[in-house]
Amino acid sequence: MNVGTKLFKYVLYYKKSFIGALCLLLLMVAAELSGPIIAKRLIDQHILGIEKPWYETREPGENAVPYKGKHYKRGDYFHEQEEKGQEVRILQVQRQFVFVPEAVKADGERIVQGDRLIIKRNAETGTYPADILSTRDLFLFYEPELEKIVNLILLYFGFVGAASLLEYGQTYALQVSSNRVIQKMRIDVLKQIHRIPISYFDRIPAGRIVSCVTNDTEAVKELFVTVLRNFFTGTVYITGILTALFILDVRLALICTLIIPALAGWICLYQKFASKYSQTIRSTLSDINGLINETIQCMPVIRAFSRQRTVRQEFEDKNVRYFTYSNKLLTLKALTSNNLVTVLRSLALAAIIWYFGSAGLSHQSVFTFGMIYAFVEYVERLFQPLVGMVNQLAQLNHSLVSAERVFRLMEEEGSDVADEETPRMKGNVKFENVSFAYSDDHYVLRDISFEAKQGQTI
Repeated sequence: MNVGTKLFKYVLYYKKSFIGALCLLLLMVAAELSGPIIAKRLIDQHILGIEKPWYETREPGENAVPYKGKHYKRGDYFHEQEEKGQEVRILQVQRQFVFVPEAVKADGERIVQGDRLIIKRNAETGTYPADILSTRDLFLFYEPELEKIVNLILLYFGFVGAASLLEYGQTYALQVSSNRVIQKMRIDVLKQIHRIPISYFDRIPAGRIVSCVTNDTEAVKELFVTVLRNFFTGTVYITGILTALFILDVRLALICTLIIPALAGWICLYQKFASKYSQTIRSTLSDINGLINETIQCMPVIRAFSRQRTVRQEFEDKNVRYFTYSNKLLTLKALTSNNLVTVLRSLALAAIIWYFGSAGLSHQSVFTFGMIYAFVEYVERLFQPLVGMVNQLAQLNHSLVSAERVFRLMEEEGSDVADEETPRMKGNVKFENVSFAYSDDHYVLRDISFEAKQGQTI
């Protein structure tokens, strides 16, 4: 059974809390990802929508705008049976808007000369009568959109506020669930320590055991609180963003999906090298803790036999080893983590520029400014969770290595602690040619022989 499966068994003890946190996470991501969609509708439908075809209407009702004794309504506000009059257009030319009393082809370079509008498109040139709109007249054409614009802005900030509250809720729920998992794990480790035989404590220094119970379980806690939170959030976030991108445009979304296999390949490559460094780092840290614990406990003996220099050199060797491998892992992370995300972001933005630019040059573009904004915004947001996931790879390795060490201790064979009283043993104790070692090559006693009578102290 691998480490992931064992950790998942602990998660199942508090599955309701984790499922609740995941549901809050899904709602939070949905609220956050609604922002660009709302902004796209606000831009295309209500701000730039003024350039859509307008028609003269005989019914001066809702959404109808009076201008020079006539009323005009945007084409998408007409009812199915409502009669449409003469088509007119309102177009932006640099910093001013013009009223064109006839249908025009709006694509192309726009130039205003006197009371004429000139639109150039490749070799074609169109000339149309045009009136420059005053600020008051322009406001009249925007007036039907004001209420809708305000409602969308309020909706946008409402989703932002809801996302903040949901993020607080899911963070709190995940923290509580993770602390409960670690609490149970530490209780299980403590119970296991009472079950394992005494010979285990002869072989393993006490400092290493303490490090396993405290430092390693704390690293596992970081796995649940920080690492898995970033990976869960990132996975849901990326899935939601890719779904939104496919809704906007399938071809460009397919280009963006190439980021996923690139990231997966990088994680596998990173794990291959980083796991070896993490194993050495955690093992060396445990040895350092064990050496410090033994040094403090045996300080009178060390001073009595003038072993200070030897102990100091042993500590220095372990410390240098820890420093060296920590630097190797840090160098690996510094050379690849943010650099990888920066390269992927640059490639994605270059693909967007190429895609929209080529469509614009061919004059076959069906993309609005709002869609371009939504795409760029989603792609930028796509890399936020990627940065968080890549930056947590080192902590992921540390946590998995620590979890492996904890489970290795819990898998030691032991016996259940008996509740009944054990009668005190009586008799003499005799040692004949006894040798003792913490490990195979580190003997403490060699060929010791003695006999202790009952009640005698040697």
